[in-house]
Amino acid sequence: MTRAPSLLLLGLAAIALQGCIAKTALDIATAPIKVGSKAVDLATTSQSEADEKRGRELRKREEELGKLERRYRDQREDCEDGSRKACEKARETYEEIERLRPTIPYEPDD
Repeated sequence: MTRAPSLLLLGLAAIALQGCIAKTALDIATAPIKVGSKAVDLATTSQSEADEKRGRELRKREEELGKLERRYRDQREDCEDGSRKACEKARETYEEIERLRPTIPYEPDD
């Protein structure tokens, strides 16, 4: 008689565990697909992420161009005041500006 409650409990446990076993089997079966899709997500860049990156790079180049233009203006003023060294630096800065300018798209004034 003491076996009956144990057998009943064992039967209930077996029924309850079937769902857990099925869930575990499903998780194991779908794991490679989940891992693969996660790897693809990490390896690819969305269009919006690519656009944001291009925008940041463009703004960085525009800021650099602005700094160079201000430096060039100051060097030209010093050159006009008679500083030969400022004239040389102004030429070098101008060359940097000319190398950077083609990497920035032209936007016409409205």
